[in-house]
Amino acid sequence: MRILLLAGTSEARDLSQALVAQGHEVTASLAGATRAPRDLGAETRVGGFGGEQGFRDWLAAHPVDLVIDATHPFATQISERTARVCADEQIVNLQVIRESWMPKNGDNWTFIDRPEEAADVIPQGARVFLATGRQTLPDFHGLSSCYLICRQIDPPDGPFPFDNGEFLVGRPPFSIKDEVELFTKLQIDWLVVKNAGGTMSRSKLDAARALGMPVLMINRKRPPEGPKVATVEGALEFVDAYHQG
Repeated sequence: MRILLLAGTSEARDLSQALVAQGHEVTASLAGATRAPRDLGAETRVGGFGGEQGFRDWLAAHPVDLVIDATHPFATQISERTARVCADEQIVNLQVIRESWMPKNGDNWTFIDRPEEAADVIPQGARVFLATGRQTLPDFHGLSSCYLICRQIDPPDGPFPFDNGEFLVGRPPFSIKDEVELFTKLQIDWLVVKNAGGTMSRSKLDAARALGMPVLMINRKRPPEGPKVATVEGALEFVDAYHQG
């Protein structure tokens, strides 16, 4: 089958390699947020489609049998656009969405729906570790009295947008031990994360629990309607069933 795989997660990488190994014709697409992405094992295009009409034009020029949306759980604009266009074009759109993280015994989590709500929860003067990505930084402008440390994969393109913070460059995965040592060294008071789910980045939450550190957890938005699976295995089963007709 001809499959367009919207990538950007570890699940997308594993899925791409598995689908190619099964003989499917896979085109993987990356938004280009990371400068040196890992090899997906398939033909890969990098960069946006040029908006919704650009996506429609691409699909018209490159007909596919199936679209698999394995983007980040917080790539809501991409997922909503994909679902809308696929519905219009009558293309099946499978969403691969990891299970959300749930607190365990010993966790101290506070849930919010928007980053702007952080200022209502985190006390003034706190040292805050933002594991939410550089693109969300403007949304935390209300934490002006706190010191912010934002971790990202690539070196920053420019200075930190606020006077009260800095960038920290690091590429996952990180072990629990690594995270405990880092949070201790930086004297972090609060950890802020998006509820991305998955095992690769769970270590920071386990480290926060070990340190008794409070966590501010940003909830996901509700995903678009349509078929969904939570794992690579589930996606492969769906593809096999769909291929068999």
